[in-house]
Amino acid sequence: MDFPKFLLGDNTDYPDAIFVIHTEYPRFIINLENDDVEWLEDFDQSDEKELATLAEDLITEASEFYDREVSRYED
Repeated sequence: MDFPKFLLGDNTDYPDAIFVIHTEYPRFIINLENDDVEWLEDFDQSDEKELATLAEDLITEASEFYDREVSRYED
């Protein structure tokens, strides 16, 4: 099964949370309410430099994805 690169997540136990799930490597879930990121991959120290650069770009993409999705609901 193919998944989109980003998915929106919702849970009534966290009514203020806005979850965006990144389904490609490196997989993660970000809560846009407070910018908490939970990585779904295991990394070693050699990955940290590459991950730091990649993470910043992916988190920006996740925020842009959310903004795009919300704007589509408003139209």
